[in-house]
Amino acid sequence: MSDLTRPSDSCYLSTSPFATQELGVLLGRCVREGDLVILTGDLGAGKTNLTQGVARALGVSEPVTSPTFNILAIHEGDDLTLYHFDLYRLEDVDQLGDAGVLDIAGVEGVSLVEWGEPFAPLLGDDRLEVAISRVGQGAGEPARQIQVTGCGERGRALAQAWDKAVADAPSS
Repeated sequence: MSDLTRPSDSCYLSTSPFATQELGVLLGRCVREGDLVILTGDLGAGKTNLTQGVARALGVSEPVTSPTFNILAIHEGDDLTLYHFDLYRLEDVDQLGDAGVLDIAGVEGVSLVEWGEPFAPLLGDDRLEVAISRVGQGAGEPARQIQVTGCGERGRALAQAWDKAVADAPSS
């Protein structure tokens, strides 16, 4: 992928939405039942693009968009269910329970949680944290830096598996 580079372990640079989705595909090939991924980044940073790639790898056939107004979108994959949360509108911990987030995230299927950083410790000790930020200025769409941190034993294993998948991916 010429639009994706790996400046260092657990750090990727994407220069297109397509490359961000392809990075998500590689993550989607590494996840398993109960995995929790917290996605952080400003509006339009690429969190949903990454999620779309994970969904594609899981065999989700319907369109995947950010569930901002619903908090949760459930997508059935071939073998795993993708629980796609968007916690942008939540303000306190009590709302997590009311929305059912604590019952599902990190327990069933694969959970990708946009805007989950304020609640990350409550969602699970074993998690993958993915921070996406725009880098550079100028005409056209800026590149995205994707920084990955594995928390807990499974989170670290998932980060390593994803990093290996990116390192082993053929370049085009």
